[in-house]
Amino acid sequence: MSIKLQISNDGSHTVYSGAFSETYHSINGAITESIHVFIEAGLRQMQKSQISIFEIGFGTGLNAFLSLLEADNRGIEITYDALELYPVGEEVYAALNYPKTLGTNREVAFKHIHTSNWGERVVITEHFSLQKHKIDIRAFKYPENNYDVVYFDAFSPVVQPELWGQEIFNAIYRSMCTGGILTTYCAKGEVRRTMQRAGFSVERLPGPPGKREMLRAIK
Repeated sequence: MSIKLQISNDGSHTVYSGAFSETYHSINGAITESIHVFIEAGLRQMQKSQISIFEIGFGTGLNAFLSLLEADNRGIEITYDALELYPVGEEVYAALNYPKTLGTNREVAFKHIHTSNWGERVVITEHFSLQKHKIDIRAFKYPENNYDVVYFDAFSPVVQPELWGQEIFNAIYRSMCTGGILTTYCAKGEVRRTMQRAGFSVERLPGPPGKREMLRAIK
């Protein structure tokens, strides 16, 4: 898959996919977007000492890394599952500047996120474990009533409409705990209605820089 690094407006890297003609993160600020959409609107709203997170679209590992930092900073336990059918190669993840841009010395932890074996639960830090699944979202075996927080970070419905369909959100809904939170950068009306048909209560929130709105869904 043809991909290349780009510097976004907050100085952090995003990655452009030639195959999908989209970037993995916003050019208006990759870290800024991830914190706004997934950490602030999602993870930080879940006040539990043990939190199970499910990510659709592992990509650069940025959301996982930010969640790891949050777990360590808060002293909570995060169990993280992530789906990614097209993992980035070492030449990409080794060049990503997220630890440096965030002003943290956690380069080893960030590298471990990427080098950990696929299909295995791996303890990355005292507070954060990760299992990456190299599988299509439609083939994943969803556990029942398991996830507290879901990061829906797939490529947009314009280029991958099959990942935003009713069956997907029905399966995600069943996989979440009561009171679970799903967040996504996407604010399309049809996506909101699809979530509602699955059973979610959906709200529009102010989006990150460059986007007027985003969606948050509650089971």
